[in-house]
Amino acid sequence: MAETFVPWPADLADRYRREGYWRGETLGDLLRTAAERHSGRTALVDARRSWTYSELDEEADRTAAGLRRLGVVAGDRVVVQLPNVGEFVVLCLALYRAGVIPVLALPGHRRSEIIHLCRLSEAVAYVVASTHEGFDFRDLAREVVAESPQLRHVLVLGDPAEFTALASVAAEPERLPAPDPAGVAMLLLSGGTTGLPKLIPRTHDDYAYNIRKSAELCAFDESTSYLVVLPVSHNFAWGCPGVLGVLQAGGKVVLAHNASPPEAFPLIEQEQVTTVALVPTLAVLWSEARSWLDTDLGSLRLMQVGGAKLAETQARQVLAAFGCALQQVFGMAEGLLNFTRLDDPQDMVVTTQGRPMSPADEVRVEDEHGNPVAPGECGELLTRGPYTLRGYYRAESHNRVAFTLEGYYRTGDVVRVTPEGNLVVEGRIKDQINRGGEKIAAAEVEQHLVEHPAIQEAVVVGMADAGLGETMCAFLRVSGAGPSLGEVRRFLTARGIAAFKAPDRVEVVDSWPLTSVGKVDKKALARFLAERRPAGASG
Repeated sequence: MAETFVPWPADLADRYRREGYWRGETLGDLLRTAAERHSGRTALVDARRSWTYSELDEEADRTAAGLRRLGVVAGDRVVVQLPNVGEFVVLCLALYRAGVIPVLALPGHRRSEIIHLCRLSEAVAYVVASTHEGFDFRDLAREVVAESPQLRHVLVLGDPAEFTALASVAAEPERLPAPDPAGVAMLLLSGGTTGLPKLIPRTHDDYAYNIRKSAELCAFDESTSYLVVLPVSHNFAWGCPGVLGVLQAGGKVVLAHNASPPEAFPLIEQEQVTTVALVPTLAVLWSEARSWLDTDLGSLRLMQVGGAKLAETQARQVLAAFGCALQQVFGMAEGLLNFTRLDDPQDMVVTTQGRPMSPADEVRVEDEHGNPVAPGECGELLTRGPYTLRGYYRAESHNRVAFTLEGYYRTGDVVRVTPEGNLVVEGRIKDQINRGGEKIAAAEVEQHLVEHPAIQEAVVVGMADAGLGETMCAFLRVSGAGPSLGEVRRFLTARGIAAFKAPDRVEVVDSWPLTSVGKVDKKALARFLAERRPAGASG
């Protein structure tokens, strides 16, 4: 890992330790400390069972020992693709304790993404559920194994077929060497703008601070009952403050099978949920569902909304529907987290995306020439700090453009700063589409589209959408009549990419506008879409 991980400069690392941001904690020990204080309290609930703190602690130890017996050792990488089940939590805690590095994939990823992640991380193991939402992950695993010669194990939750049952990976707990707190604890996935996801190395030191500080800011404590409806492998749901923030505070985590109101609302009533994290599309859907679902949601104290910008009208709709506190969260798996505070005035909460979590966060807002913008003006957000990465994993050439010489990360987000220091997100400068909180690299979809025999060239552009924030239109130059929207979506599915990356609309064109330097003018295409009625979509 030393050759692929970019560390913080020694002077900054010394400062972060001296000032108490980094405390030498490891992520596996967060639960152990909580288990000593709250052994008999309920820590985790999913659709099938619950775990007390002591049970969760013991199962993590047994799984860590079982992984070691299997030959998965400290420094190895394991791609984890599990839905919202308690075994995800047990496994990740076990991996942290064993010094093994989980690569957190999403349930919606398919062959293209998973093979890429296995190869890039040089993973020795891949963990899946047998089936989930009608999809057989064992079939996917067979394809991945055929294309990933370094994989030694496939572990399956449920019927393993010819693979190894995850439930069998347990052994008598043993004392394992403590991981280096400064070492990589896990690899998160970037939203990406240039193709398939990049890997974000997060250390025990930096992520422990990420969890601890965000949980403190959100007032998590023993009374917190936190409902997970987003994929638990999302950075937002996992540690901002998320599952790990709840467990270190002694609260209860409730894992929902999905985010639909008929599924989630009864869980809120049954488990007396106090806190939930949503993306804007879900927040709006839930607000509308309040009028037709008669469920007692009086326990709900805090609704966090992040992943994409929440419009002011939507924010006011959420407040009116639920009557609990609303908190906007603007962050990234790369590090920087911004929160509106629990005591902020309502107008600030509904009109901004919060301010940096840490006093050690350093932010700049610059124009296209790298000059600071005037107060209140829009520009690109750059940042560095005690929990923001200094470089992507195995991405030396990309790191040279993604970071400044001083180590600031170029986020690609266009923001302005209010007089109070809050950020307002105004858009993106990177070629990326944010579809309901899922970040999609236009380049990746374009590369797949041109493999279709009838498509000569493809340009993918985001379209404003009231529900999802953005949807996607594919402009195609074709031979012959060209494929319909349905045919395009089926083609991409067959190529093994996640369903959320498929276009929502297709436009067949003879040519497209160009900029003065001969590049495709995507801004002009976006204006064209804004002026056209939705009925103009092909399919």
